[in-house]
Amino acid sequence: MRKIILLWMMFYALLNMAYAGITDFKTIDAAKRAYDAKAYGKSASLLQSLDAKSGQKEYDIGNALYKNKKYDEAIKAYKKAQGIDESQTLHNIGNSYFQEKKWDDAIKNYEKALKIREDKDTRFNLELAKKMKKKQEQKKKQQKKNKDKKQNKDKKKENKKQNKDQKKNDKKNQDKKKNNKQNKDQKKNKNDKQKQDQQKKDKKDKEGKKKKEDKKKGKKDKNDAKKKNKPKDKKGDKSSSQPNEQKKMSKEEKLKEQELKRLMKKMQKGKTPTMMYQMGANKKPRKDDDVKPW
Repeated sequence: MRKIILLWMMFYALLNMAYAGITDFKTIDAAKRAYDAKAYGKSASLLQSLDAKSGQKEYDIGNALYKNKKYDEAIKAYKKAQGIDESQTLHNIGNSYFQEKKWDDAIKNYEKALKIREDKDTRFNLELAKKMKKKQEQKKKQQKKNKDKKQNKDKKKENKKQNKDQKKNDKKNQDKKKNNKQNKDQKKNKNDKQKQDQQKKDKKDKEGKKKKEDKKKGKKDKNDAKKKNKPKDKKGDKSSSQPNEQKKMSKEEKLKEQELKRLMKKMQKGKTPTMMYQMGANKKPRKDDDVKPW
């Protein structure tokens, strides 16, 4: 009984293995047809669905991913491809890095592959990777140079702008100082003018006041002089208010008096009687007067 059960178990296992082999074959065939049809993603998915673990499966998955431009995933698959030609695997890993423009990693894997076996395609790719690296370095250098040049140009432009702004600010400050100075000078001149005008006004007021005082004083002095020179109103004094005619008559009387004195003196010498004349007696005698001239 036990033998019968064991036989059935072995038959069932062989049947499953045969079925699995047929299924895997169909999957691998479908993956190959998808790869040929450039349906690289589908091909990689079909191959990844296989339960079997083998280096060939990983290598084929890596190729499908590489063609589908999944370079990072392709590199991981190639590194799992154990038992496959290592030189070829390194060559493909180098190509994956090359596509990502990781020149140092590409060069490193190409050189490893060439140490295992010399290959003209690997050698060509190695030299090309070196050239691309050099070109990239030159490009970076040129870019850096252009960047520095642009930065220098921008810096010069900025410096020029700053200098221009500085000059503008300096001119503005100078104009401000100049205006402040002008305003200060104008204010000073205005104050000086006001001061001068005030001084002139004060001087004029002072002169006017002095003139007024002098005029007042002069008038007072004049009045005082008038009072001083005014004749006293006493008996026997001549009044200053006598008319000019009286002044003239006084002069004539004086002359007549002198003439009278002279005649009297002469008459005294001749022993003649004297005749008394009254002062101012130039009136005509009346007809009834008894005039007896000498």
